[in-house]
Amino acid sequence: MQSLRDLGVKISEQQAEKILKRIRTGHFWGPVTYMDKNGTMTIDWNEWRDYHLLHPVENIPEIILYWKHSTIFDVGENLTVPDEFTVEERQTGMWWRHLVAGGGAGAVSRTCTAPLDRLKVLMQVHASRSNNMCIIGGFTQMIREGGAKSLWRGNGINVLKIAPESAIKFMAYEQMKRLVGSDQETLRIHERLVAGSLAGAIAQSSIYPMEVLKTRMALRKTGQYSGMLDCARRILAKEGIAAFYKGYIPNMLGIIPYAGIDLAVYETLKNTWLQRYAVNSADPGVFVLLACGTISSTCGQLASYPLALVRTRMQAQASIEGAPEVTMSSLFRQILRTEGAFGLYRGLAPNFMKVIPAVSISYVVYENLKITLGVQSR
Repeated sequence: MQSLRDLGVKISEQQAEKILKRIRTGHFWGPVTYMDKNGTMTIDWNEWRDYHLLHPVENIPEIILYWKHSTIFDVGENLTVPDEFTVEERQTGMWWRHLVAGGGAGAVSRTCTAPLDRLKVLMQVHASRSNNMCIIGGFTQMIREGGAKSLWRGNGINVLKIAPESAIKFMAYEQMKRLVGSDQETLRIHERLVAGSLAGAIAQSSIYPMEVLKTRMALRKTGQYSGMLDCARRILAKEGIAAFYKGYIPNMLGIIPYAGIDLAVYETLKNTWLQRYAVNSADPGVFVLLACGTISSTCGQLASYPLALVRTRMQAQASIEGAPEVTMSSLFRQILRTEGAFGLYRGLAPNFMKVIPAVSISYVVYENLKITLGVQSR
């Protein structure tokens, strides 16, 4: 009781007896092992030493690392709280291998789900009550206008921005942890949320012009631009530098609900699973990790989606002939007035359709790249 009190945990005498009784009758991790062998309710040095020498659990940090590094799922909305690395991982260079593996997995998953992503952007910008664009109709329209190749418009820059965004976010997150965290190695959930949101805001601010280019490239018609550089030159010449930061405010505001809900839901699901089912093993298995990652990401997207839709419409403003300049608040009011609350969720169906394949592809590629790069996280 005194030892636990020193650690800030208060237990009653009955609870202490129950713990010692459990130690005496066998630990839940594995085969029956006895610490208090003679039942005297006291533990001498030999009993303590033998118990730990013969204990079946190998390495608790490995269990923690499994949960930490098996959750880099890329669903195209790269607003999640960055991954964390231990001192040992940073010293041995494992951190950059994890980042490379995560970046490679993101590139493959985004490329595979790019047609759904482009359909989402088209529905966010062009769909309305008068132009009710469905999924099959949207794909048919894209193929008719530019052939099957047009389904991947905007994917090139979407993949290119992974590397700078991941690198900036990682470096910013390390700095933010020092400013926010009371203990850098064991950040609490709210500290991770604050540090992760600030790091995400810094990374998004740095690469935001690429976000605008991605939207314009996805919305372009056949022959409108010869490539990314041509698109950037024309925007700069016609609209000025400010055009590369259209929709910046709703984008920044969307980071907090997305990262917060994604992290909170993931932590809740993980802890619920550990408490209910981690009796004989703390290894959650692939299905549990995929389920936790998919559900938490979906909840995060659902909360921040109206802001994402407004951001995309603001980014696309100049690409629509005769479209008036609007602010974030006026665009919200206009959508609610003309289309109702449903209008804020245009394109949600293809967005959710890509979550499960994106998470699954990302996980498989990530695991294989980890093996190729020699990453040992468990």
